Amino acid sequence: MRIFATIGLILIFSSSYGQSLVRKDIEILAGRHFLTGITQLRSFLAIPNHGVSLEAIEQNLDWCQAEFESLGYQTTVLKSDTVPYLMAQKIIDRNLPTILVYLQIDGQPVDPKKWTQSNPFSAVLRNCESSPCVDVPWENLEQNWNPDWKIFARSASDSKGPAIAFIQALRILQQEGIAEAFNCKVILDFQEELGSPTLPALVTQNKELFAADLMLIMDGTRPPGNIPTLTFGARGIATLKLTLFGAETDLHSGQYGNFAPNPVFTMSRLLATMKDENGRVLVPGFYDGIELSEAQKELINRVPEDREAVLEALGISQAERVGETYQEAMQYPTLNVRGIQGGWVDEEVRTIIPSHVTVEIDMRLVAETPAERQIQLVKDHLRTQGFFLLDSLPTKAQRRNHNKLMQVEERIGSKPFKTPLDSSIGSWLRSAMDEALGEGGAVSMQATGGSQPIEPFISTLGIPAVALRISNPDSNIHAPNENLRLGNFLEGLKMCLGVLTRSYER
Repeated sequence: MRIFATIGLILIFSSSYGQSLVRKDIEILAGRHFLTGITQLRSFLAIPNHGVSLEAIEQNLDWCQAEFESLGYQTTVLKSDTVPYLMAQKIIDRNLPTILVYLQIDGQPVDPKKWTQSNPFSAVLRNCESSPCVDVPWENLEQNWNPDWKIFARSASDSKGPAIAFIQALRILQQEGIAEAFNCKVILDFQEELGSPTLPALVTQNKELFAADLMLIMDGTRPPGNIPTLTFGARGIATLKLTLFGAETDLHSGQYGNFAPNPVFTMSRLLATMKDENGRVLVPGFYDGIELSEAQKELINRVPEDREAVLEALGISQAERVGETYQEAMQYPTLNVRGIQGGWVDEEVRTIIPSHVTVEIDMRLVAETPAERQIQLVKDHLRTQGFFLLDSLPTKAQRRNHNKLMQVEERIGSKPFKTPLDSSIGSWLRSAMDEALGEGGAVSMQATGGSQPIEPFISTLGIPAVALRISNPDSNIHAPNENLRLGNFLEGLKMCLGVLTRSYER
């Protein structure tokens, strides 16, 4: 007990002068408060958080508001087009820099039938060193827990786990009497998985409230290899829903086979014109404007990559050939079929010719490929393939006059952003990571494959942004059986402690 008290005094003295914690202190504090952080995470995960539910938003907002107020933060509920957001801030000294932190609180929808636990919001602890995973009683954490054990629940990794790592780091500082090294503002988003449609207006309307020197993002998974990561950009996203029509109703496949066309085959032929066997998009102009110099390639490829290990982990024999490495592939836009539906399968299968087939497409975007352009390129391609495009259901006259009728629904989500790897925020964060994890303990990636609604902050506030990546790459985010590795959560605590006590020079 005397040792801990002495350490506490050292930390108070250091923080008062804006000095960073030394690695030994970070190790002790993260380890000492790890189990309470896990308990906090379990409590938070129990609250359903699909962003389409106002009730879920309000429950999560109330929980977060109580947490931040207990940490001495001033909170404000902001609204944009009736959608609530939570702002929390602690201004220590107006002469100090101000860091704006982004926390995602909502999660993807769940299909409980696809999970290997009865309730995706009731966290389960498992040992997955062998297959299948084995449940571990929670009380075993009080003994010798294994860093490779995983917590299974919706949003464990994306992104309540990272959010709790940050909140718990603040709690550690409060309990140890240590002040943050800068003013801190936190914005909590409850509709990120919906593309944060009302966030740009919120930032514009509250520009002065959000004013800061830089932005820190607590969201996203690590690259293959599970190395602690700083990510200096994210791709944007746009989606297309293509519905191709056949007959007005589903038809008996025996009665009308060989007479009524099956739209599934027509859609299949179309999809084959959109990507080649190497995974490169064939839509004319899709990659226009992207040129990676040898110097850029050298910089982004500093991230360690064991290609064979990645292929082994993914269970595939070879990668697509968009870019020569995984990191280079992240610098290009994607065109992905995220879902296809026509007729029925499995127990519900029936002998019919489907009346329509629907394909859901998502496109991840980079700065050189704006959403409006990419959507137009795809629509132009559809027309060159002979499709008659609609923005609503077809009329009887249109059905009689066109044999390739397609309804197109489009949506633009987050825009891409990019912060230079050699920026001052990068130097600051890398020094914090070296102290928290050991020299070279974290890698710097130019861009993540996913999307984040950060661009409105960058363009409106004129500040750089970087993401701290905590979650394990095999976390199944967005899918059933989402999980968070215990060792990653512990590292997340250390990363946040390192940042929160590291002085930033303007």
